[in-house]
Amino acid sequence: MKNIRTDNQLTQEPLAQKLTVSRQTISSWKNSRNFSDLEMAVTVAKLFYAPLNQLILGDDTMTDKLVKDGTEVKKTRFNMISFLLMLIGGILFVIKGFSKSEIDSNGFLHEPFFFLIPLGYLFIFSGLILFLFNLVKRQMNKFKK
Repeated sequence: MKNIRTDNQLTQEPLAQKLTVSRQTISSWKNSRNFSDLEMAVTVAKLFYAPLNQLILGDDTMTDKLVKDGTEVKKTRFNMISFLLMLIGGILFVIKGFSKSEIDSNGFLHEPFFFLIPLGYLFIFSGLILFLFNLVKRQMNKFKK
């Protein structure tokens, strides 16, 4: 990023204006306190006709940040999916709780939503398995490091 700025004879302020970020953001990128996201790297590549692989792969810290960001997105997605599965299971139990069962004159039980209980267990169990899988995977990655 610094090379692009100096090659185009820009100080931090004009570069920040071109990228619609603050000068402090440019400074934090320069001093490696923070790194741009992939979207900003693409914007810089287009604006200054710089190869994207040079922007990303030219600096190991940027590459590491992008890999870490991708990993965090995957973790969050797994946790959201597992939470939603368990929530759907709970909702199915609540719906079943409000449904009425009837016994007809012949003594037969009529349960209109009998299938909600096994589905509720299925959703809750699936969400729990996904959550535990993600938890174990994270612990294994920490152990490897």
